Amino acid sequence: MTSSTGPLSHVRVLDLSRILAAPWASQILADLGAEVIKVERPGAGDDTRSWGPPFLKDAEGRDTKEAGYYLAVNRGKRSITVSLDKPEGQRIVRELAMKSDIVLENYKAGSLERYGLDQASLRKLNPRLIYCSVTGFGQTGPRKDQPAYDFLIQAMGGLMSVTGERDGKPGGGPQKVGIPIVDLMTGMYAAVSVLAALARRNETGIGDSIDIAMLDVQVATLSNQAMNYLVSGNVPGRNGNVHPNIQPQDVYACRDGAVILAVGNDGQYARLCRALGRPEWIDDPRFAVNAQRARNRDVLGALLREAFGLRDRAELIAALDEAGVPCGPINNISEVFEDPQVQHREMLLSMPHPLGVDVPQVASPMRFADAALRYDRPPPLLGEHSDAVLQSLGYTQERIDALRAGGVV
Repeated sequence: MTSSTGPLSHVRVLDLSRILAAPWASQILADLGAEVIKVERPGAGDDTRSWGPPFLKDAEGRDTKEAGYYLAVNRGKRSITVSLDKPEGQRIVRELAMKSDIVLENYKAGSLERYGLDQASLRKLNPRLIYCSVTGFGQTGPRKDQPAYDFLIQAMGGLMSVTGERDGKPGGGPQKVGIPIVDLMTGMYAAVSVLAALARRNETGIGDSIDIAMLDVQVATLSNQAMNYLVSGNVPGRNGNVHPNIQPQDVYACRDGAVILAVGNDGQYARLCRALGRPEWIDDPRFAVNAQRARNRDVLGALLREAFGLRDRAELIAALDEAGVPCGPINNISEVFEDPQVQHREMLLSMPHPLGVDVPQVASPMRFADAALRYDRPPPLLGEHSDAVLQSLGYTQERIDALRAGGVV
């Protein structure tokens, strides 16, 4: 029987972060059932609240102040506004930290120390606390004090050097990935790290301090491209859509549109040849094994382009699906959500929003047999839960009103 509570329903997260990387981590934890309290600046909130258009529209079709960027990474959380530069605000954060399992923050290295909200200070109050700092360059090193954004790290970390069409071809030159992939991967690594620390705390009873740097994450996720360089000494370059190690993998034009082909092994290659009516290519010494196909990818690519150009896209995809050869269309975002498989997996959600409209959400890809994910709280309005959270700490309404009048909350 599936539990009605998520796997982390016993965990409380104090989220001092903003923008994307660390909020992505806290949204993952919220989906898993954790209670996440998001601390924001009074009057302004998370920077991404204003990163639009587009903005969520109200019932009359007018833009609200809820930007799509913010709505993408903040569901499942409660928002409280706290001014960290005021002693009363610092006290509130300390009280919340004493009742929390995890703190997530992404201030510049050393910034929170002057408020007494750094890892040493908060873990002294709560030795079981897991304190995760997410920054561009980490807590140490010559760049530790510098700010960073996804675009900058994609460039510095080598990703743009292997992304984009080859120099000398139309559209050639470095390209960033079309989503903030370093932010997202950094959030994933942060979530994995705090979960590992939680598991260890179950054994030791003691929390930990975690230092996650976006540049470190990007270097780590160079993966096969990094190893290609390290074992060969050859610096990888941009190859457009051509895979550097596995062939054939590229975009090919049919008579009525383009498809991608993603052959992953020799067996799939043989099935491709038969489906195209070219069985003689199977044992051709230039193409018989992947290493040879990779060395002769330009020759093989020209042959495939000629063969694909004789077919209609739908007919070709159907034939290759039947043969068990990975091939498919290049969907735009609208077409993604129209895909029957995506719809079957219920990847698009709709949640009631406090403004009286429904807000669309992209579901988590995690599926548990015995514990449901939590989708009961839309991305919060700025300070929506300030009173409730402070009351849970024992604050009276009179005291809350005084703090609000003083610009603390």
